[in-house]
Amino acid sequence: MSSTADGGGRKRSRSASAIVANTATGHPHHILRIDGYSRTKGIPTSACIKSRPFIVGGHCWHIDYHPNGHNRDTKDYISLFLLLNEAAPSSTAKEVRAQQRFRFVGEVAAEEEDGEEPPAVVAGGGGEQLREPPQVGNGRFVRREDLEKSEHLKNNSFAIRCDVIVINEFRTEDDEAATFVPVHPPDLRRHLDDLLRTGKGTDVVFEFGGDLFTVYRCVLATWSPVFAMEFFGAMKERQSGVVLIRIDDIDAQVFNALLHFIYTDLFSEMSEDGGEEEEDVMAQYLLVAADRYNLHRLKLICEYKLCKYIDVSTMAIILALAEQHHCYGLKKACFCFLSSPANLKVVVASDNSFDHLSKSCPSVMKELIVMLGTLLE
Repeated sequence: MSSTADGGGRKRSRSASAIVANTATGHPHHILRIDGYSRTKGIPTSACIKSRPFIVGGHCWHIDYHPNGHNRDTKDYISLFLLLNEAAPSSTAKEVRAQQRFRFVGEVAAEEEDGEEPPAVVAGGGGEQLREPPQVGNGRFVRREDLEKSEHLKNNSFAIRCDVIVINEFRTEDDEAATFVPVHPPDLRRHLDDLLRTGKGTDVVFEFGGDLFTVYRCVLATWSPVFAMEFFGAMKERQSGVVLIRIDDIDAQVFNALLHFIYTDLFSEMSEDGGEEEEDVMAQYLLVAADRYNLHRLKLICEYKLCKYIDVSTMAIILALAEQHHCYGLKKACFCFLSSPANLKVVVASDNSFDHLSKSCPSVMKELIVMLGTLLE
């Protein structure tokens, strides 16, 4: 409902409402198990077997199982119907509205295992009105021939789940005003990335040989306590104008990836022609840089990526890196790889791997010797 004032200068008001169904909470259901299926095939068409009564939403229900259909048109099918036995004593409604769905129990389990379970009930309008005859269901639930060939029939029995939702009442709710102006999602990362690429208004320049990177000191200081101390430390004098900082021990490509992460919170993926080997090397250098500037999240991302590159040829380098930069998760992944006797023997037998670990991480060598001794016992 909406109203509009006439004349200029007067405010316009707009309102909206929605009709919402109040339903029973949770996913109430009843399991109907048919044991001795072959014996039920002798029951005439339209005849049925009734389930025991059960309560959902305060109302009493039962299921009619028609093994040979509920009429001549469905004689080759199994028909299932949900019936209302008795409304709840506290109910003042003249009719009960409900929604139902019949499924094989095996189908429900498979859907839950895939993590893609559909709604427990197929919604349609306000639900079925259970009057005379007070029933809803599926006259063609499954063809008997198909059931007998399926995995659902085991040891001459099968189980069916009936999901039931009782719609208690309808109510009106205020809704947000309709709008014809789409609002785009936040795009801060793209704007910050543009800021990094354009370099407008920057106040710090990093030099790597002939490569220059212009940045904002406040952005770097926000992410990195090391940069914060370097730019705004207590003993640091306030410098006006653009500050030039030369760095000789970090590759320009690595520092560019570091800046990209600081500005966008995204790891720079390698180009497709770079291959996995280039990503492996970049992750190693970025991990060292992240540790140097105390970028904890970037360091963890590098650890995570390096875990998938652990093999007999890279293990020694990655393990030494993990030990030197206190990457406990990465170190644990290396030792998990070495827990295989075959992998451990290949690494120990490699002169390059053994020498690299001996020189760079003697403490790790002691752990490897203990592990090797345990495996050889």
